[in-house]
Amino acid sequence: MMDLEPNKQNRFRLRATFLIVSLVFFGLILRLAFIQVINNDFYKKKAEFTQSKEIPIEPKRGDIYDRNGVKLAFSVSTFTVWAKIETQKPEKIDEAAEALSKILDLTPEELKIELTKSTEKLVRLAKGLPKSKADLIKHKRIPGVWVTDGSKRVYPYNNFASQVLGFVSADGEGLSGLENQLNKELSGQAGKLITHTDAVGRVLPMGEEKLIPPVEGYNVQLTIDEVIQHFTEKAVEKGLRDFQPKKIMAIVMNPKTGEVLSMVTKPDFNPNMPRDLTQLVDPKILETMKPEDKSNVLNKIWRNPIVSDNYEPGSTLKILTTSMGLQEKVVTKDSKFNCVGYVVVSGAKIHCWNRINPHGIQTLTEGLENSCNPVFIEIAGRVGKTKFHDYLQKFGLINKTGIDLPSESTTLAQTVKTTGPVELATMGIGHGISTSPLHVITAISSIANGGNLMQPHIIKSYQDANGKIIKSFEPKVMNRVISEETAKTMRTMMEEVVLKGSGKLAYIPGIRIGGKTGTSEKIVNGAYSKSLAYSSFIGIAPVENPQMIVLVVVDEPKDNNFGSKVAAPIAHDILTDVLRYLKVEPNMPQNTKKIAVPNLVGKTYKQASEILAASSLILNGGELATENPEDLIIKQYPAPGTSVNSNSIVIISTTE
Repeated sequence: MMDLEPNKQNRFRLRATFLIVSLVFFGLILRLAFIQVINNDFYKKKAEFTQSKEIPIEPKRGDIYDRNGVKLAFSVSTFTVWAKIETQKPEKIDEAAEALSKILDLTPEELKIELTKSTEKLVRLAKGLPKSKADLIKHKRIPGVWVTDGSKRVYPYNNFASQVLGFVSADGEGLSGLENQLNKELSGQAGKLITHTDAVGRVLPMGEEKLIPPVEGYNVQLTIDEVIQHFTEKAVEKGLRDFQPKKIMAIVMNPKTGEVLSMVTKPDFNPNMPRDLTQLVDPKILETMKPEDKSNVLNKIWRNPIVSDNYEPGSTLKILTTSMGLQEKVVTKDSKFNCVGYVVVSGAKIHCWNRINPHGIQTLTEGLENSCNPVFIEIAGRVGKTKFHDYLQKFGLINKTGIDLPSESTTLAQTVKTTGPVELATMGIGHGISTSPLHVITAISSIANGGNLMQPHIIKSYQDANGKIIKSFEPKVMNRVISEETAKTMRTMMEEVVLKGSGKLAYIPGIRIGGKTGTSEKIVNGAYSKSLAYSSFIGIAPVENPQMIVLVVVDEPKDNNFGSKVAAPIAHDILTDVLRYLKVEPNMPQNTKKIAVPNLVGKTYKQASEILAASSLILNGGELATENPEDLIIKQYPAPGTSVNSNSIVIISTTE
């Protein structure tokens, strides 16, 4: 009978085989434990990467409205193409590149580079596609390629308020202006769609989907009035043509609330095409410009100089010097001064602008009409440097205004310690102090509103997609600067400047306008230029109950630097249109005398001036005025014989 028991050698083999198999199984168990327990997160993420996709969903960027609900910036629907093909075979990538190149206007080679980016989970191939192209891509059903909804920023009025609104990048990030300042509020939060896919990236028909919806950005309502902004832009455009300056800045505010109603700087740019220089630079010069030169031009045109740049205001600040003197009771509006064409301060001779024909004996009111430097140098001396600096602080000139716009500048001025008699004298006439147009109009608004310094603001509220107000911004009084009595006296004195002084070209028949002109030489290479200047005019209306204040600053006007000849006509156009829009009607007495306009054609400029003065009519040459009194009048408006009210304006021209 055969022995069935294994011999010693066979037993050893069986035991060895069992041990090896056991070790293999034990190793597999350890490996499985390592994968499923110890390294669970790593393989879970890897599985999610190959079996699912997360498609980002852009939130709708909030709209920007004017105070009346007119859209100034909004987003329209576009489409974005995403791809995740790195797990596919090279031939699949080639097929996808070929199919997409005909739609995306990219070469297959360019697309292959994007499609093989191994460091990216998802690659964005194109953005801002129209629905027609998006539908073509969807119809082709290319594995690993998806189309999602996106948006594109639109500015319907092109250059309108461009430095205020700013613009966004291709990725929807605010880069300048309010788009940058309010980027967080406008952007919202991105969402995503999570879906399950097969090995080549196709969505599984029975797979689960998880949607995390995006949160829309807030809509922003501004204090800007679209109509007033258009009026201001129109007047500034005309000023560019008439005076050919480097730039013109204009701002209109409600002095009672500090609300900015319009803010314009030209030349400007189109935020729909913010990097387009063809309208700003001669095409021949543009071809030779280096990239850094183009960048410098763009950075200058994108910035908002009304908020970010400083200038010496010149004679417009004489309003503040006068207010200080009246408030401190060191002068009255009838105080007498004597102008001999200059004044000597600590051995330094400071001239009046009219040194050739000194103003002589005059009252304070007449001194403001004449913008006589010696008058305000004396007032500043009477106030004293300590109180003068205190008032600069109260008028808001030293600190930032706190307006809700980016990159606000800080005023450059002497301190009390560094202010000597000469420095005090120059600051009294608006020189030796460098500040922004925003600071100037904010300070003088306190005179228009009865003595309160208001914080300027341009944002009215944040609203959600349903129109619910999330946050509103109310007028804020910073402090009281002068008394109502002083403010009222100042407004009547400013009215005399327009009626009798340098502000005549801002006059509007039947409406009480107060104002002040300014001309300040620019500093070039550390010295005052003899030919380059800022020409400015600030005006309030109506004087008895101011509804608006306007400041116009003209940078380097051609041929004529006087604010009375350059800035006042621009302000006049703005005042005329805006007051009509605000329904401020001319107050014409019932017994207003009617006058037939005389025929001035063929007369000399000098003769026309004398004829109109004798007829109780006002000569407003504006851009048509001439420096030669013997030039002949070629045309006039209104036409000869037209019946008009007394004190009406007659416009003449010495050229065709």
